[in-house]
Amino acid sequence: MLEVKNLMVFFENALAINDLNIKVHGGQIVGVIGSNSAGKTTLMNTISGLIIEMRIKEKRKGGERITVYGDIFFKGENIMEIRPSERVKRGIVLCRERHPIFPESNVMDNLKTAGHLRKNSEMTDAIDYVFNLFPALVHLKSRKAGFLSGGEQQMLAVGMALVAGPTCLLLDEPLLGLSPLMQTELMDAIQNLRNEVGLTILMSEQFARPVLPILDYGYILENGMLSLSGTGSDLMDNPEVKSAYFGI
Repeated sequence: MLEVKNLMVFFENALAINDLNIKVHGGQIVGVIGSNSAGKTTLMNTISGLIIEMRIKEKRKGGERITVYGDIFFKGENIMEIRPSERVKRGIVLCRERHPIFPESNVMDNLKTAGHLRKNSEMTDAIDYVFNLFPALVHLKSRKAGFLSGGEQQMLAVGMALVAGPTCLLLDEPLLGLSPLMQTELMDAIQNLRNEVGLTILMSEQFARPVLPILDYGYILENGMLSLSGTGSDLMDNPEVKSAYFGI
């Protein structure tokens, strides 16, 4: 479904992504694991198309020069030059790190805003599904999003991405700042998305321990380069991964 080929991203002369190749097959949960500054967010921004907007803004203000090489294929189409809004229409939806919500709007209005490109019936069904997936949000419909806990905000952020109607959901560090209990709940919800509706999911994360058990396939990223890849269970058993991420 999604293939990144020979991707290279430069910020001025700094190399953020170095000749990266990854594949995501339909109905899979695929993870990109790496520490801070490994290039995970840059990868997600590039796949979603946000890097195009970043390049335009930097060029307008005479700021940092961003250069991108390589190809990204989605359902066989090269989408490298397609704007992010068009990628959303094709089914690629990014849930960015650190709860990208509208804090002054309530939960329901956040969800409706996320579904503004869809038909009302589709949006209603999607919102109902979000409340089934995250029951904790049901009693918070009228609460301003800025007053939610970190875990509740993350549920809302993922819910907003789902209401947009993805066929390929991108999750950028969804566990950031969450308690272990909330991490487990979110991982269960992600598995349900794959198992119940067949959603394809690509997620980046630095917390490998809760993520690897649910992955169909994973990539380990270091300094923008691929260092290891394999099934989730293979990576769990890899001594290098255990040493780097589990302290074993």
